[in-house]
Amino acid sequence: MSSSTPRTTRWSALALSVLAVTATVGGATGPAHAASPAGPSASAPAVRAPLDARALREAITIRPGDQAAGAMARVHRSGQEWSGTSGDTHTGKRISDRAHFRIGSISKTFESVVLLQLSAEGRVDLDGTVQHYLPGLLPDTFQPVTVRQLLNHTSGLPSDFEGAPAPTGDEQIATRFDYFTFDQVIQGTLRPQGRAWPGPHFAPGTKQEYNSFGYRVAGKLIEHLTGHSLKREITDRVLTPLRMRHTSVPAGNATLPRPYLPGYLPTSKGEFVDVNEQGGNPSQMISTTADLDRFMTALFTGRLLRPAQTAELRALPRDADGKLLPYANGSNCNTGPDKGSACFSVALMSFPLPDGTLLWGKTGHDPGYASGVFASADLSRRAVYAVGTDSFGDGAAPRISGRLAAAAFGSKG
Repeated sequence: MSSSTPRTTRWSALALSVLAVTATVGGATGPAHAASPAGPSASAPAVRAPLDARALREAITIRPGDQAAGAMARVHRSGQEWSGTSGDTHTGKRISDRAHFRIGSISKTFESVVLLQLSAEGRVDLDGTVQHYLPGLLPDTFQPVTVRQLLNHTSGLPSDFEGAPAPTGDEQIATRFDYFTFDQVIQGTLRPQGRAWPGPHFAPGTKQEYNSFGYRVAGKLIEHLTGHSLKREITDRVLTPLRMRHTSVPAGNATLPRPYLPGYLPTSKGEFVDVNEQGGNPSQMISTTADLDRFMTALFTGRLLRPAQTAELRALPRDADGKLLPYANGSNCNTGPDKGSACFSVALMSFPLPDGTLLWGKTGHDPGYASGVFASADLSRRAVYAVGTDSFGDGAAPRISGRLAAAAFGSKG
């Protein structure tokens, strides 16, 4: 079995926590390409602290220890816009600011939008159970799990392919074209052959723990409710209305459109393999920084959801007394005054900046790629980044994301 899914869970979740860290932007090494900040329009609000193009260029310039081969970013702040890319450190080639990349777990937000739309249409109740909508899918050892709990990571379900032996790096490279349907992931996780069946991590609704497997079940639910593939639902409901022409759900098509951001994995012999082509599962997506910025803007301005469903984007799970649920295990939700408490809504994660501004966003990771999109509620501050990595990762967030957050949204804002 491919290990790309569990690795995605770990990296994507951890990357978010570093975005609130104020980092020092030091000297840069290597080339970087960037556009000059666009001046504010006549109707734009007064700029309290202009974007620092030099600091942003330095933030995405690859440095020793970054475990990255290239990076790109798009930043908006108080009516100004900046976009830039680094060069590919392995080939020396320039990276286009229109480059495509794999967005990993950012696709969870698209899945959530589809289910929230179906909820508004009366076709699914977020407080209805998986056992009701998909009878027999979960073994009898699992208590009732609601749709909302799938989306806000409070289901207590196991991780993708939990208990499977970890593949070597060379095995991950060799199997990168493998493609697993939702049924294959679900059955391979809940009813694996040759090893014990996993049980729940905790009672549903009592804790929060980042969980990609819940979104495999959510994808299966979308297909069951609509009779269509997840690809068709995301395309018809989100991509086409927003004219996101450079975003797609490849659904097994391994090709990454050109131009693209290269992503590498090292072999045991020290060679670097460009893994831009890969299989994955039906929820994996491809996009660009401009398209993800368009998506986030539409999401926050109500173009995709009705008011009641838009409110769900910033509703964190609480207990009967109104207290945030505790976060269980791992390094997520470890910043700000509510450190150690739930920080994921049904689609996004909240995290505070040093000046008190609360950002909402999502990161993602596929083999060779780490990315993120985040914004303030009023959209006056927002950014998208993508990193082409050149390692298997050690569970740490990409250093570039912390530097970018400091340069784009530092304490001067």
